[in-house]
Amino acid sequence: MGIGPMSLVIIGIVAILIFGPKKLPELGKAMGSTLREFKNATKGLVEDEDNDKDKKKVIEHDDK
Repeated sequence: MGIGPMSLVIIGIVAILIFGPKKLPELGKAMGSTLREFKNATKGLVEDEDNDKDKKKVIEHDDK
């Protein structure tokens, strides 16, 4: 289960054949920035959810 080292090698070879060796660094950079943006967006969602939970706890504590 999962991707083994041989699978990664095959995927790399196929990527080189499809995109060419000159385009791969550009694609890697674009993929990295996309993942970074996604991570930052999901981090913001998690922080918003945590803030909402904290606010509810404060409200529940004040009601008692």
